[in-house]
Amino acid sequence: MSATVKKVVPPREDDSLYTLLKDCLPNDHSRQVDSKYYIYQVLEKNPHIQEVMDLGCGPGHSFDDFQQAAPQVHWLGLDIEDSPPVKMRTRTDAEFYTYDGIHIPFESDRFELIYSRQVFEHVRYPEAVLKEIQRVLKPGGFFIGSTSYLEPYHSYSVWNYTPYGFKVLAEAAGLYLEEIRPGIDVVSLLFKTGFRKVKSFLKLFPGDSPINQAIDLYGRTKHSSPAKINALKLRYCGQFCFMLRKKG
Repeated sequence: MSATVKKVVPPREDDSLYTLLKDCLPNDHSRQVDSKYYIYQVLEKNPHIQEVMDLGCGPGHSFDDFQQAAPQVHWLGLDIEDSPPVKMRTRTDAEFYTYDGIHIPFESDRFELIYSRQVFEHVRYPEAVLKEIQRVLKPGGFFIGSTSYLEPYHSYSVWNYTPYGFKVLAEAAGLYLEEIRPGIDVVSLLFKTGFRKVKSFLKLFPGDSPINQAIDLYGRTKHSSPAKINALKLRYCGQFCFMLRKKG
């Protein structure tokens, strides 16, 4: 009588988003944020910062945000010349530069802080631009902002990034992801885009959107940590916010 052979099943590797991002998932809270969140977080904790570049600045709206957060910070904006938002620019009270979409026209190790709000989904060569960001950042400098994950096509967008994929691209460029947080959920973003003129949908930024509120409730019933709730929200977000740093 032959012996029964027991099949050995190798342990399944945990490839969950929580596991892949656990080192950069904040555990202080799980609130939905937008890119302005990191403006205040970084400047409050790093009052020595004196200069910031807005990459993909468009009309230059973030100039006002930085003036409010830290009036002493020197702000300058950079964008491609034929960007539709650039053509809409009317302000003359800020410093603006143009570039070719890849090569940032500043010396290496210059900036302590670079900001980019919903720009990278429009960047044709993201890996090259991330390497340029790494080059012009000072050691220990910050790259903060937001980009699209499940957001529908809009305004010549060419990419959507998974939170993990963005981390991989950043690390390949010599940056490390210090923190990542969920923005508006994709379902609410669809409605917000489709009903842009309806005031109730415009109020979804920066407060928590309905699906994110539901995930919060689910997380509380499961006694989940804020980090795990953030990971769950990141699976269904239309946009996410990030804080990257250059080593050193």
